[in-house]
Amino acid sequence: MRLFHFSDDPTIDVFEPRPVRISSERRPGQAWLNGPLVWAIDEVHDFMYLFPRDCPRILVWAKPETSQEDRRLLGNWRGAAYVERGWLERLRAGTIHRYEMPTESFEDLEDAGMWVSRRNVVPLALTAHSGLDREFAPRGIELKVVDSLLPMKALQHTTLHVSAIRLSNARP
Repeated sequence: MRLFHFSDDPTIDVFEPRPVRISSERRPGQAWLNGPLVWAIDEVHDFMYLFPRDCPRILVWAKPETSQEDRRLLGNWRGAAYVERGWLERLRAGTIHRYEMPTESFEDLEDAGMWVSRRNVVPLALTAHSGLDREFAPRGIELKVVDSLLPMKALQHTTLHVSAIRLSNARP
């Protein structure tokens, strides 16, 4: 298994635990996830972070319990990444840095490939990814460009896994 952290900063030598910028409502007993942590994502889900930092997006993929009807929404793809048309040029022109992380100090959150460490983490390697719009297809993810993400919120009424990131930056 491989873990990664994505950043627009290519100069990080040590990741130090820090609280999230905007606290989220957490399930009972999980408020600690808003506290100081180093976050990482597994390789299967790394496509979730192949975007400029503030880019709003909705990401979907099948779960074991996803219905056949809902699987058809994905076609022959493993998943889909929805992005607003207004972000497409920034996606094409953007560069994001993928830090590979050692796995030893990380805890699996058993939620969409997310892992956390409560300790400082020294990355193992750094890779720059440019032309981000071309990063999805090789991972089996269809990039879908839409005028607005808001209608895509209806996907949460399917049996697909739906992750919405930075929707506060989406078009009204």
